[in-house]
Amino acid sequence: MATSLTTGRPWRVILSFSIPLLLGNVVQQMYQFADAVVVGRHLGVESLAAVGATGSLLFLLIGFAWGLTSGFAIPIAQAFGAGDGAAVRRSVATGVILTGITSVVLTIVAPLIAAPVLALLQTPAELMPEATTFTQISFIGASATMFFNYLSAIIRAIGDSRTPLIFLTVSCALNVGLVVLMVGPLEWGVGGAALATVVAQAVSVALCLEFVRRRLPMLHLRRADWHVTREDFREHLRLGLPMGFQASIIAIGTLVVQVALNTLGSEAVAAYTTASRVDGLAVAFLSSLGLASSMYAAQNLGGRRPDRIRRGVIEGTWMAIGAGVALGALIIAFGAPMVRLFVGEGSDEVVRLAHLMLIINGCGYWALGVLFVLRGALQGLGHTLIPTVTGVVELVMRVGAALVLGAMIGFEGVALSNPLAWLGAIALLVPAYVRAHRDLGRMPVDPIESTETSTMAIIGPTDGSMVVDAVVTQPVRVIKASRFARLKRR
Repeated sequence: MATSLTTGRPWRVILSFSIPLLLGNVVQQMYQFADAVVVGRHLGVESLAAVGATGSLLFLLIGFAWGLTSGFAIPIAQAFGAGDGAAVRRSVATGVILTGITSVVLTIVAPLIAAPVLALLQTPAELMPEATTFTQISFIGASATMFFNYLSAIIRAIGDSRTPLIFLTVSCALNVGLVVLMVGPLEWGVGGAALATVVAQAVSVALCLEFVRRRLPMLHLRRADWHVTREDFREHLRLGLPMGFQASIIAIGTLVVQVALNTLGSEAVAAYTTASRVDGLAVAFLSSLGLASSMYAAQNLGGRRPDRIRRGVIEGTWMAIGAGVALGALIIAFGAPMVRLFVGEGSDEVVRLAHLMLIINGCGYWALGVLFVLRGALQGLGHTLIPTVTGVVELVMRVGAALVLGAMIGFEGVALSNPLAWLGAIALLVPAYVRAHRDLGRMPVDPIESTETSTMAIIGPTDGSMVVDAVVTQPVRVIKASRFARLKRR
């Protein structure tokens, strides 16, 4: 249910909000982990490499869609923090329209360009048939992925990070079961693995819609809510497009990395694929802190609490650094045994290369944690320029390392592209957030003024294992002239 992030100890609020996100990320990574194990064990290392060869292309387009829908949720979080229910519903309607348009375009265009782009990326000839099949099926079902991401973002924007976790867990469990069925007994190959994901995502969309219908009356759209203006579209695109392009820019860098890997052979591709699966488990907590920081900053911006934003981001950054160091130590120590789960016996070179990549990444997790928190906070404040520029910096650093160092020292040079990209990004993010931090410090903390009340659903515990819904009225903050306009335009 809806929860305000504008009260309570900042670090506890951020951590509490991020834990369900972390569990959701872990569940999702465990699905990808299981998916890779099933494909690698049943179909072989070559099929695993074929699926891995599609990762960068899928991230380029679906990553753009994910960033876009995440940006659409920021005005919702800001309106919720301000207690403006009408603005929340209007923002939801605007996002639905824009998400629907993007889904149609992605579903029609992306499958047609899959094979030519994979060939352009120098995908090894032996991997092309399975890689093309996996990519095309994934793109055909992209609308389910987009709407699940958007619906989850809406629910998180009003402070509920637990419910999306439940639906994600159900979806991933169904996904794993379908992958085992379709790849194993049905023998549908990598196409079955892709189809399993599409079906599971569609189920998760239905679950989200039913939850909103039954439990979140504040999000029930009325006819008037669909009368969105050109300004509504402009504001949502102002926030959504940079986040989408940022993901695409990062994806372009990973595409170049994929090209460099493809020239090193199937073993290098398989090693990078397996290492990325293990790496995803380690990165889950750091990315969760980043998303929590974004929603925290957005709600507190709407709630006129710049003091809480300043304190929360500092505390969140220290949490990210500590977690990055601890996760790096764990992944370095236990990475090799985890890699062996994917490839079995007779693939010692794949294990060696994958573990090398995990060691390199593990040493830079602290920087990745800082990147996630500071970029998330700036996006929550409505910044668009600096987060996008940091994506360009990541692209330049990743491409330069992959091409130059990859040509000089091989797989090790390609693996170094990740931490170098992270360091390049935080070199811009730190001074950018310091400026925002100072601007927040000069802004007044507006007191809560009692005005007309608005309804808000809350949770009331009963016996400790069940909850009941209640609707209460509470005073909302008056939105006066935007003292935050200068900050948000940056």
